[in-house]
Amino acid sequence: MGPKSLAFRLFVSAAAWVLVVIPIAAVLLSSLYRQSIERNFDARLDVYMTSLVAASTAKGGEAPETPESLGAPIFDIPFSGWYWQIKALKGTERPLFVSDSLLDQQLDLPSQEGVPPDDTLTRRSYGTGPNDENVRMVEREIRPGANASDGYSYAVAGDAAEIDADLAQFTTMLVLALVILGVGLTVATFFQVRFGLLPLRAIRHDLAAIRSGDAEKLEGELPDEIKPLQTELNALIQSNRDVVERARTHVGNLAHALKTPLSVISNEARRHDGSLSDKVVEQAELMRTQITHHLDRARVAARSGVIGGVTDVEPTLMALKRALDRIYGEKGIDLSVSVDPGLSFQGEKQDFEEMTGNLIDNACKWANGSVAVTARRLSDDMISVFVDDDGPGLTKAERERVVKRGQRLDESKPGSGLGLSIVADLAHLYKGLLALENAEGGGLSARLTLPAA
Repeated sequence: MGPKSLAFRLFVSAAAWVLVVIPIAAVLLSSLYRQSIERNFDARLDVYMTSLVAASTAKGGEAPETPESLGAPIFDIPFSGWYWQIKALKGTERPLFVSDSLLDQQLDLPSQEGVPPDDTLTRRSYGTGPNDENVRMVEREIRPGANASDGYSYAVAGDAAEIDADLAQFTTMLVLALVILGVGLTVATFFQVRFGLLPLRAIRHDLAAIRSGDAEKLEGELPDEIKPLQTELNALIQSNRDVVERARTHVGNLAHALKTPLSVISNEARRHDGSLSDKVVEQAELMRTQITHHLDRARVAARSGVIGGVTDVEPTLMALKRALDRIYGEKGIDLSVSVDPGLSFQGEKQDFEEMTGNLIDNACKWANGSVAVTARRLSDDMISVFVDDDGPGLTKAERERVVKRGQRLDESKPGSGLGLSIVADLAHLYKGLLALENAEGGGLSARLTLPAA
């Protein structure tokens, strides 16, 4: 699953969405839970506030009286984090009454911090306690009597560490749950993408089978979204076969249409003596050679794009060895063939025979005593065929000339001079390469690079 694959893009986009959504969900849930904890904590403080107001105004006077115990021992423990105080809004700096937990200290009230009151004249906020602890406070303005002109500030504070502890515990559990959820979603997305794209992998496998010649079209049931692709690919494959077949037919027709008149011209010219007749025969043979050359190129150009042509290298080379052993047996040429196991050429057998046959035949013509043919796999998609002889070899300039069409370095050897040029053309049409170099032990080394099946 590479960075440019469809599966990678789908997986990364889904995983990125999970990584964005889960942290946002964590923040929202944590915020909502904190608000819930604060409401519950404030409700608890409101209960103490109600008890404090009732205890200090039980006799109905215009000023609050010393309240009795609120029924919570925690207000009696010094600096316990839970405090209450009653303070006049005007005319005094010190509170009128404080809880035993405050000793001689007093609270920094929300009203002093500028916290606005709500509809019930109640203020809620966080503050700092006398022992520098974080506390949650509720402050309310109370007028004890109906005729009281001055109000009093009633404040109750609780240790906010309880809120923080509950929130920390919840956050830990939430993060753990969301991490497990995120990992689970990511793994599920990975398998979902792999499962969803299985039909595309099946298409790739079927196309490879078509290219190697094991199948003729895409088979099998595919999802509705991919079925049109299957139909169009099958139509394209069939169209390609039809085009190649028509090209082969036209090439064959052209060959017959041109070669027959040339044979007639050559036969008629041979019946007459003279320089004109000899010239006509010479040019007619040259035309025949050129027609054969270009018809071969047209035929291979049509076949090189055909899907499904595969040639086994070893049996083809061994068949050529047997044929050439009979031809050059009297010359005493030692022809050896070495091929990697399972080597295949992605193309027509006839073209492979023509390319390698020309190279081996040429090597046998010029060799002094031995010709070595070696076929190796270069990579997953390319093979190389080496043909080495122990003949006189060629200079760099001669190697460049010999692959040109019709160029011959020695007229004493039979042939038209088109052999190596045809090999070079055929290799080029198959997106391969013919290279000529001097062999290590002398002679010529021809290297033919071709696509592997």
